[in-house]
Amino acid sequence: MKVTIITSCYNRESTIRGCIESVLVQDYPDIEYIVIDGASTDESLAVINEYRDRITKIISEPDKGMYEAINKGLRAATGDIVGLVHSDDFLYSPHTISHIVERFKQTGADFLYGDGLFVNADRTDKVVRNWIGGNYRLWKVKHGWLPLHPTCYIRRDVIEKRGYYNETYKIAADSDLLFRYLLGGELSVTYLNEYIIRMRMGGLSTDSAKRRQMWKEDIRMYHSHGMNPIITKLEKMLWKIPQFIMAKFK
Repeated sequence: MKVTIITSCYNRESTIRGCIESVLVQDYPDIEYIVIDGASTDESLAVINEYRDRITKIISEPDKGMYEAINKGLRAATGDIVGLVHSDDFLYSPHTISHIVERFKQTGADFLYGDGLFVNADRTDKVVRNWIGGNYRLWKVKHGWLPLHPTCYIRRDVIEKRGYYNETYKIAADSDLLFRYLLGGELSVTYLNEYIIRMRMGGLSTDSAKRRQMWKEDIRMYHSHGMNPIITKLEKMLWKIPQFIMAKFK
């Protein structure tokens, strides 16, 4: 079973090395690694090119944002299952992909998700949010819950049937994709009860300057799926409370 991992990057010279190395140290042998750089103006591409002989495909060209970059990676992917590791993030352990593949083989699932840690951007050993995915239930999705996006690994044939990221969203495209895939309840979904990713706080959805844009996009996105936008947005916020509480004990 081949696994495609996609990393999108723009001006992340300080973090991209750790991201790349977390993929390259995986003990699973059949990984296709695709890195999409948006024509960075810092030294990101120079760092990426240090690993050129170990990265399957590198694309560096201007784009209109992260989701266009990820879509480029999806179109280039040839793996049986596909996952993302963003340029600020890193896989939890060298065994993460092996455990994901083992779970796919055990369950035959279409869609897998797990747990993740939001960590301090400078002190990555300091946990800010402890995201425990918990068992999958369709009713949770209908009330604003979604799995943590970078813990999701999906069969490529499902992605090709259900469609790529909606690039009209700058922040909410990941939530839109997950709702498109999960709201109907047709897919076989499995939960891997272990950490998959460490995410540095400070991405688009965690930047306070983007909060207003995120609210507007979420409202539009929920409405497009026939959900009550305000109620669903509030429900989404309530799902996050335990994550901050649990982080104090991590």
